Amino acid sequence: MPAPVPRQRAIPAAESGQAPAAPVNGGPVQDSSEYRTAGPRTADQAATTTDQATSTPGRAEATAHQNLTLLLIEDDPAGSPIVPDLLDQAGKPIRVRTARNLTEAERLLTDDVHCILLDLALPAPGRVGGGDDELAVLKYVLELAPRHAVLALTASGDAERGAEAVRVGAQDYLFRDELDGRLLSRAIRYAVERKRSDSAERRLAEGRLRAQENARLERGLLPTPLLDGSQLRFAARYRPGRSRALLGGDFYDVVRTPDGTVHAMIGDVCGHGPDEAALGVELRIAWRALTLAGLCGDELLGTLQQVLEHERADDEIFATLCTVDIAPDGRRAGLCLAGHPSPLLLRPGLPVRLLPYDNNGPALGLLPGARWPRTQVELGAEWGLMLYTDGLIEGRIGEGGERLGQDGMVEMVRRQLSEGLRGEELLRAAVNEVRDLNGGELTDDVAVLLLDRTA
Repeated sequence: MPAPVPRQRAIPAAESGQAPAAPVNGGPVQDSSEYRTAGPRTADQAATTTDQATSTPGRAEATAHQNLTLLLIEDDPAGSPIVPDLLDQAGKPIRVRTARNLTEAERLLTDDVHCILLDLALPAPGRVGGGDDELAVLKYVLELAPRHAVLALTASGDAERGAEAVRVGAQDYLFRDELDGRLLSRAIRYAVERKRSDSAERRLAEGRLRAQENARLERGLLPTPLLDGSQLRFAARYRPGRSRALLGGDFYDVVRTPDGTVHAMIGDVCGHGPDEAALGVELRIAWRALTLAGLCGDELLGTLQQVLEHERADDEIFATLCTVDIAPDGRRAGLCLAGHPSPLLLRPGLPVRLLPYDNNGPALGLLPGARWPRTQVELGAEWGLMLYTDGLIEGRIGEGGERLGQDGMVEMVRRQLSEGLRGEELLRAAVNEVRDLNGGELTDDVAVLLLDRTA
């Protein structure tokens, strides 16, 4: 909650750095044309405009050099202006609009208003005379314009009410009969800059909180491999394609069942939105549960297809999948492909190669009653299996339209292995090189995992 701001009644000329103040009775600089043409404005519009002005690099600085506009909300029965001529720090006149009530103020609260000077003596909408809340009108204006700087105007000597107004949310308070051009001009500039600073700090705090929440969610949503008792080593890299996204539509998991078999999976839900990311998490959790329950191969994929069909938001949504079950002795594996790229087999002294993909079945969600053949693969005593999504092979090469493709990926991994890269370092280098070849961030999600067995 903001603390009351110490009052300063006289501003020396050397401190203000401005020309001498205009006479108090000189009259405000009225913006009559804008007064006539201003349209309705909502609080959401105000928030959007202020966010755009302060979040875009250079926008706040540009705004600072524009003529400031003050919205005065007060009802003077005598009709005489209480605001003197005002100059900003550059010596430009500060434009003043006057609203006699809150209905008129809402109409005049357009995007170019920087500060509101509010008479606390005004009644709030719906308030019956003699109400207990003396700051009801201020609370109403703060709710109406949450991103605008607000100065409270109160009677001379009523410092307690002014300080309370600052505690409620005003940037400062002024005494009605002590207004002069220099003091008010300085107070407006101070209020506007303090509001910008408060907004920036609030967004920074919100960003930090969001990052912390995302990190906690990521730890909960990305899998923790269940490989207790296995001699296999595991590494994985994940990069969502959406800007500032938590997760994409790619998913993976690795578990070891009680019989010693290690099951690995990687998949890709078509699309890149939050719905696809959520569906990917659901499929991963379902795969883990079904695998631990003893299902594998065609039976497991058929059940996953039923899950997808019930959970997807659109009948056109599908998912590709690659599953591998590695025998307890680590020398053989069963491979099932559902429209997914085939894994890479890495073996010492032998060329990097793709596992067989002739029996590739359809993606999940495309064909009711589909079948997914299981291919038996001999791995050997020492090997590595690299499972990946198509984001790793569909990046562009240079400025042309050529894609890296599986052949390019095989050659890239072969070269990185010859440079001595292994495990996490190999995956990191592969993802970084694909991004560099693309000339920047990849538009598709990328997931890649590596299982290694040493003799």
